[in-house]
Amino acid sequence: MVGIVVVSHSERAAEGIAEIAAEMAGDTRIEPVGGDGQGGIGTVPDAIEAAIAAAAGGDESVGDAGDLDPVVVLVDLGSAVMNADVAVELSDAEAVIADAPVLEGAVNAAVAATDPSATVESVREQAEAARDVDKL
Repeated sequence: MVGIVVVSHSERAAEGIAEIAAEMAGDTRIEPVGGDGQGGIGTVPDAIEAAIAAAAGGDESVGDAGDLDPVVVLVDLGSAVMNADVAVELSDAEAVIADAPVLEGAVNAAVAATDPSATVESVREQAEAARDVDKL
């Protein structure tokens, strides 16, 4: 199974995007994370790392990365990318950041992750395919 993390500068936005994607996700773990940890706008690497661990099926104290599922991380903009990079580097789980629009990418990733043969690369590719979706 491949987990998904939705990172936004707004905690409410991350939760809403994860809620929408979860409609398509089956048993896929989708973890929202956002805000500065004090109720404001921003992102925090430690919180993103914890969300990656949860989406991977572990927690921050997990020491054996072999027991963790891979994770695709979707971010909204700017410093979320930088902080997600830091979190991915610190994480014990295999995690990649998708270069995708966060909402459409999360939905595509959720659908892709339901495939029993899904890999971190196949889920990331489907998330990134959302860049080419016309809305009108």
